[in-house]
Amino acid sequence: MTPTESFVSHLIELRDRLLRAFVGLLVVFLGLFPFANEVYALLAAPMLDKLPEGTQMIATAVVTPFFVPMKVAMMAAFVISLPNTLYQLWMFVAPGLYAHEKKLMLPAIMVSSLLFLCGMAFAYFLVFPVVFSFIVSSAPAGVAVMTDIAEYLDFVMTLFLAFGLAFEVPIAVVLMARFGWVNVKQLQEARSYVVVGAFVLAAIFTPPDIISQFMLAVPLWFLYEAGILFVKITQSKSNSIHAEL
Repeated sequence: MTPTESFVSHLIELRDRLLRAFVGLLVVFLGLFPFANEVYALLAAPMLDKLPEGTQMIATAVVTPFFVPMKVAMMAAFVISLPNTLYQLWMFVAPGLYAHEKKLMLPAIMVSSLLFLCGMAFAYFLVFPVVFSFIVSSAPAGVAVMTDIAEYLDFVMTLFLAFGLAFEVPIAVVLMARFGWVNVKQLQEARSYVVVGAFVLAAIFTPPDIISQFMLAVPLWFLYEAGILFVKITQSKSNSIHAEL
């Protein structure tokens, strides 16, 4: 097979994998679409629980009541179909990997997906109640808190992304160490920079209350430490095996 033919075959394989991932996403979305309003109500529950009695969320644009629940259904479909999407990605890249890379990347993809979902769950169940309670309680006297549903969606998506990526830190640490980009000593020496960076990111992505900032920065730091600990354990086991051989 010539280089051109090989390149074309890879493009065809990529197209097929992307199409299968899209079909999986579309099937789940079509299943969720009739329940889009219920899915949005579930997403909005942390905010609605903190609003004063008798108030509600609002829609300020004509098409917002339709498009926002649809976006939420699409987001939920993406999360539900993520295993299929990652499987298609894995099937595309696996033939070009060495055996030891396959042993590393497949668990990394699975664990990173689980950690991202854990980050979203952490934000929804623990962070959102604190953040929205602070927002509502900070409103000046005589001001009715009636959040626009489109702005609410943008806000929670930002927090979902921030906490989902924060929970990816252990995987990033482990992969950097396994690929030889850093060692344990370098990771430990960078600890102070990571702590400062965690609080800077928390100040950017969370409301300006110290509690919600700590709820992002502290887990980020702990997850970094967990990554270092896992690297130490795996390197210690590897050294023991080599010593026995």
